Amino acid sequence: MARSIQKLSALSVSRCKKTGLYGDGGGLWLQVTPAGGKSWLFRFTQQGKAQAMGLGAVHTVSLAEAREKALQCRKQLQEGSNPLLERKAQRQQAALAKSTHKSFAECAEGYIAAHRDGWRNAKHLQQWENSLKAYAYPVFKNLSVADIDTGQVMQCLEPIWATKTETASRVRGRVESVLDWATVRGYRKGENPARWKGHLDQLLPTRSKVAKVKHHHALPYGQMSGFMVQLKEVDSVPALALELTILTATRTNETLKAKWDEFDLKQQLWIIPASRMKAGAEHRVPLSERATSILKQLSKQQLGDYVFPGKRYGKPMSNMAMLMTLRRMNIADATVHGFRSSFRDWASEMTNYPREVVEMALAHTIENKVEAAYRRGDLFEKRRKLMEQWSRYCAMPVAVQGDKVVRMHTAT
Repeated sequence: MARSIQKLSALSVSRCKKTGLYGDGGGLWLQVTPAGGKSWLFRFTQQGKAQAMGLGAVHTVSLAEAREKALQCRKQLQEGSNPLLERKAQRQQAALAKSTHKSFAECAEGYIAAHRDGWRNAKHLQQWENSLKAYAYPVFKNLSVADIDTGQVMQCLEPIWATKTETASRVRGRVESVLDWATVRGYRKGENPARWKGHLDQLLPTRSKVAKVKHHHALPYGQMSGFMVQLKEVDSVPALALELTILTATRTNETLKAKWDEFDLKQQLWIIPASRMKAGAEHRVPLSERATSILKQLSKQQLGDYVFPGKRYGKPMSNMAMLMTLRRMNIADATVHGFRSSFRDWASEMTNYPREVVEMALAHTIENKVEAAYRRGDLFEKRRKLMEQWSRYCAMPVAVQGDKVVRMHTAT
């Protein structure tokens, strides 16, 4: 009696050249096309409707594999399922799983792309990318974001928590942000394993217990006039930049990247745009007589847009220029940023100006949200008086005793 299934052989399949359908039995057919292509079909009838389902090309699916696939299809039919619809559903599920599967690196790129326009400068973007690549990627760069757990976050943070505490804290916050973004986008579920409060704070010591905050070294305000005498003797553009920075209590980059169109020397006003401010808000700086004089001196040799141009045309002066000036003056215990602290200490100890006037002069953000909501003005006129007083204090008469510059006390 003729066999009802497994009618074909591997040899007959390889030799078959004529266009047509060749049955193996049990619904499995070898299909040969006019172009000579060979593939497998499973043909069946369900609810009176004839249907055909492709099982793959002969060069990929062997006869034995095709028979196994046909067997599975017959079992599905016996259970009342439609093998075509079942395969379609499986493919849809696979596609859905693939669309929701994202690696940590992909989610980090997505988060950065979504937020980069809101960041103040390229340096912030670079810090984000570099810190994740250095500390997070070695642990779970290509891992599915859905599978990241507390153990892996700890593996990322523990090696640097005690030695690079500030960096580790920022990495933790960035990982937390990426995972929160992934959760909202539907790429992961559940609690955030990088969350600090009520989670990682139970596993890691607080920052204050493992690392002391390092403040910028500041020159005591009592030494300012003597220092300013020495500074004026340097006679260089970086020295003038440093003097202007001190007299305006601005940050290094705010001075170095200053452009001429930000200044109104007649009104003795400097307006630093929001894009260059740490707090992201425009800052009006009152210019003292000496600060205005420095800018007028520089305007006579104006080269390009920048007040303090660098060696390369169209670029500002290097942020090391002022620090190198301090080093050449043998001022080892002070930094450029530290002069803001010198100003802050002087204002607290030597003047009666309210705290908010001084904080506004330093362009500090108001931490109290209620106070910030009601604060509309920038106390400009009061700050103008304060900065003029600071300028005069820095220029108080001094005398030289031996190798030391000392303050001359005048009668009041």
